[in-house]
Amino acid sequence: MRIPCPRSLAGQLFALQVVLVAAAVAGCAAFTYVSDHRQAEDAARRQTTAVTRAVADSPSVVAAIRAAERSGGARADREPSLSLQPYAERVRRDTGVTFVTIMDVDGIRWTHPDPGRIGERFLGHTQPALAGETFTETYTGTLGPSVRAVTPVHDGGRIVGMVSAGITVERITAQVRRQVAALLGVALGALALSGLGTYLVGARLRRHTHGMNAVELRRLHDYHQATLHAVREGLLMLDGERRIALINDGGRELLGLGPDAVGRDIAALGLPEPLVDALVAAGPRVDELHLTADRIVVVNTSPVSSGEHRGTVVTLRDHTELQALSGELDSVRGFAEALRSQAHEAANRLHTVVSLIELGRAEQAVRFATAELELAQALTDRVVTAVGEPVSAALLLGKAAQAHERGVELVLTPDSRLDDGLLPRSPLLARDLVTVLGNLIDNGVDAAQGGENARVVVTVRATATGGESGEGGESGELLLRVADSGPGVAPETAEEVFRRGWTTKGPGRGLGLALVRQAVRRGGGTITLAEAPEGGAEFLVRLPLRAEAGA
Repeated sequence: MRIPCPRSLAGQLFALQVVLVAAAVAGCAAFTYVSDHRQAEDAARRQTTAVTRAVADSPSVVAAIRAAERSGGARADREPSLSLQPYAERVRRDTGVTFVTIMDVDGIRWTHPDPGRIGERFLGHTQPALAGETFTETYTGTLGPSVRAVTPVHDGGRIVGMVSAGITVERITAQVRRQVAALLGVALGALALSGLGTYLVGARLRRHTHGMNAVELRRLHDYHQATLHAVREGLLMLDGERRIALINDGGRELLGLGPDAVGRDIAALGLPEPLVDALVAAGPRVDELHLTADRIVVVNTSPVSSGEHRGTVVTLRDHTELQALSGELDSVRGFAEALRSQAHEAANRLHTVVSLIELGRAEQAVRFATAELELAQALTDRVVTAVGEPVSAALLLGKAAQAHERGVELVLTPDSRLDDGLLPRSPLLARDLVTVLGNLIDNGVDAAQGGENARVVVTVRATATGGESGEGGESGELLLRVADSGPGVAPETAEEVFRRGWTTKGPGRGLGLALVRQAVRRGGGTITLAEAPEGGAEFLVRLPLRAEAGA
């Protein structure tokens, strides 16, 4: 018959603990029984030895034996019994031994608990006593097996008799049984208490493990690890002391953390302060945009609590590419708005030209049309001549149209020069260039709009320091300078403007300059803020142009 095995891990632990506790209690009981039996025998030997010596040293015993020796004859066998038997019985009752036997040197009993045995030979060894020694032994006599002691009786240096006192083994065993019964009661109580404690611990464990066994828990752990590392989104768990308890591969990549991040305080990992504040916030955060050293992440947090804050579960999504595409989409939308505005103005100018022709003023119509074309073409020619890189040129033309529509003049300085092919052929660099230059121009236009002689001055210049332009293998520096005629930025807030959320334009803004600095740092460059000659703010960006192999 097969004994059923508990299915759950808690049940298996409970059964194992019960077996171990029962085995421990049984072992302790067996050891205690053997030990108690040995101790009882030792106590019996000490007790009988003390009784025999006390009787042998008694003057009345010596006097009775001496009187029997003087009288001699048949009375010598009976006379000591008359005085010694009552004495021996009294000693037996008072000391609790089974028997006290006083005998002559030939082993003939003078006393015995059974008077009918008086006069018979003592059953046991007497040679050591006749030699003057006191000894103990276990021997089977008339009363059954007993632990006994035998000692000589001395009279003036002579051995005139012997005394033996003993306790039956049955009596010793009965005493041990009583002790063991009490021990078993204590042991059963301990077993019951330990079983109850084990059951309660097992029940708690069963609740925590949901009744699963070890195989199911191991399988669940394997699935958990596989799922954790397969998810591309970042998953981060913080404990109640703001230490990282768990992080997956996506989380390490998005936050730029190493393999030793687990167990460390989130504030000691060099993450941006706004991001740290969001991760350790007491309340939940939903779809918040935050910047790391080179990424934009969407952060969602959910605190874990049950009366007290126990930690936080954080999910992270990479928003870098989406934000860049969103910026490009905003630029395209701006271009479309500018084109719509230009189309509207062109229609107005065309109506004016047509009206002048209808009024017979052809020469005035020609002068009006060519003047407008020359003004528009001048900026286009200047941008196309100075900036040969198509993405930057299109961006500047679009931003110029947007600025013009908002009453701000966008000026490209004469020393601007960005030839096509000088920039490394990298989509990431072109996208970062759109992010940096587009956001700086937008901020400049916002600052200058509404002021007198509102203008934004832009410098775009790339310098090569190895090889000819367009041949590949070149390296150098890209310089971007954007200055506006707005109110400027106070020196004490020069660093704060690059922090996410800093803005003077109302809620929902304050991400552009943070994205600019992130893109500049990603490219290994620098960005500084100073006062512009026009009185507003001047942003200066320097980006290294790394060499590429081959053309």
